[in-house]
Amino acid sequence: MNQNEFEQLAELFKIFGTPTRLQILYALVDQEKCVLDIAQELGMSQSAISHQLSILKQNRLVKNRREGKTIYYSLLDSHVLTIIAQGLDHIRE
Repeated sequence: MNQNEFEQLAELFKIFGTPTRLQILYALVDQEKCVLDIAQELGMSQSAISHQLSILKQNRLVKNRREGKTIYYSLLDSHVLTIIAQGLDHIRE
């Protein structure tokens, strides 16, 4: 690995270092959801969820699609689920 890859990996792990972001990612494991659904599920404001989703999207962990006025979010790919699952396995051992 080169220095740039180490820095990118550190940034990725930093994104996973916020419990709220992990909760959002976990909420999206089974199905796509809109901001309102996630906010209600986590008991948080829509603005807080939107802010965290924008960070997750910028870092290529979630994607979105628009249906009318509603934007639905989902995990970008299976790598995100794998990272979460392996992290949970590690702390549960």
